[in-house]
Amino acid sequence: MAAEVLLLLGADQGDVRATFARAEAAIDARCGTVLARSRDHWTEPWGFAGPALFLNRALLVATALSPSRLMEALLAIEQGLGRVRGGTGYASRTLDIDILLWQDRRIDLPGVQVPHPRLHQRAFALAPAADLCPLAVPPGRDGTLLQLLDRAAAPAGD
Repeated sequence: MAAEVLLLLGADQGDVRATFARAEAAIDARCGTVLARSRDHWTEPWGFAGPALFLNRALLVATALSPSRLMEALLAIEQGLGRVRGGTGYASRTLDIDILLWQDRRIDLPGVQVPHPRLHQRAFALAPAADLCPLAVPPGRDGTLLQLLDRAAAPAGD
């Protein structure tokens, strides 16, 4: 039985829109069916000072893969589209694909944590996610994606 999974694509290097198109086609071919996509969101780098804005886009995907198999497939897609992992911390990249939500499940496996552990802190992820599923409540959180976005985007002290 297929599960609906919310993914986030992010990148700041190369022809990002073309990379996203190739990534989406690969996800559709290898992981399941892409049901919907958010609008594109351009944002400042998060966790480091980078030279370019990031493009972020959420995808709603129906998949029959297990969480571990989906993550393996997503990592292979990243690598196939030029992602080089290395070093420590956050850095510019050609493609990053995160699993944000897996329906209402909480998953804690080696290499796979869902909901994404920092989703509630990241407006750059919440905004595209809320485009697709504004009323979804991530397991373990006390608000919808839209409410979490409002909190993450609020200036300190509000």
